[in-house]
Parts: sequence; structure tokens; C-alpha cells
Amino acid sequence: MLAVTYDDVVRFIQAYADVIAEQKDHLTQLDSAIGDADHGINMNRGMKAVLAKLNGHASGDIGATLKTVGMTLVSTVGGAGGPLYGTLFLQLGAATSGKSELEPADWEAALAAAVDGVIARGKAELQDKTMADALVPGRDAYRAALEDGASFAEALRRSAAAAEEGMKATIPLVARKGRASYLGERSAGHQDPGATSSWLLLKTVADTWAGD
Repeated sequence: MLAVTYDDVVRFIQAYADVIAEQKDHLTQLDSAIGDADHGINMNRGMKAVLAKLNGHASGDIGATLKTVGMTLVSTVGGAGGPLYGTLFLQLGAATSGKSELEPADWEAALAAAVDGVIARGKAELQDKTMADALVPGRDAYRAALEDGASFAEALRRSAAAAEEGMKATIPLVARKGRASYLGERSAGHQDPGATSSWLLLKTVADTWAGD
């Protein structure tokens, strides 16, 4: 695949909603250890609302559709997930405004904007035990893969693999942001739910756009 079409982007959004529904209980279980035990429930509610909003609305404008996803998540997902995932999709949308297809460099720019937006919104740094611990490695691996001359599909796979490693690396960390930070040392030994849903997002992108 040399470029991603509008329909491909919609397929990714639909697939991510399905993945979140499948992983809802797991995400909530992870959140019960170090958070409010609602991350999976909240994300599932938000993605269901996204599907309802997009049903029958094919604008052809990738950016506009991603912004709609972001605004819907802001208004329907509770806790920190709403503003953070809303920001992620709003930034993806802003970076792809007016586009009907995305080339590898377009996704690089969009992903960079999204990660910057999440970091700015959450005031998070690497190893704070947050979404950023999956998103930053995913962004960096994608960029490095393109610079190495990798295909679009291979770059997406490397992005997802790096995000998975970043997610797993949150397990020993002591949380420094959000609800989990209240636990101090007791937050160590648990995988971060936000990093997990962020890995699932980049994995879904790879599975949808780089599928064999």
C-alpha cells in the first residue's frame, strides 16, 4: 500500500472500536489496579458514540472525520481519557485537514502532531507511566523506519511493535501523573491502561493498513 484512502481511515476507526469493545474488560481490570477502574468502560462508550456519529456520514475528508472522532470522544469519554484521546484525534484531524488520502509522510506528520498534543495536554514525559510511554516510541519507530527506507506497511508494523515494548516497559514504573500517581510506589508492577489502549490504537492502524 502506497497511500491510505478515506475508506481505509474509516475502517481503522471501526476496527479500533471493535478492539476496544473486545478489550474493554481487560483495560478496566488494568485500571482497577492503579486507577478508577473505568478506562475500558469509558473508552468503549466513547468509541460506540463515534460509530453512531460516523454511521452514514462519509465526507471524504480524512481530517474532518478524525476531528469528529476527537470531538465525540471529548464529549463522551469520562476521566482523563476523554481529553487525551480527544486531543489525539483532533490533532490527527488538524494535520490531515482536507486530505482524501494519506501518504507515508502524511501519517508521520499527523502522528507527530497527535503525540505532541497528548503530551502537552497531559503534561506527561516518558516514564511517567502514561499513554506517552507507548505513543512516543511508536512515533519514533515509524519515523526511523521511513528514514531507513522501509515500506509504509513495514513502518506501521515497527511503530506498533515499539509501542508494545513501551507499554510493557510501564509495568515496573512508579506513576508520576494522574490517578495512579496517588499510589506512589504501589503503582509499580502494574501495566498502564492508557499505554495499553494507545498500543492497541497503533496496532490497529498496522493491522488495518498493513494487513497482508
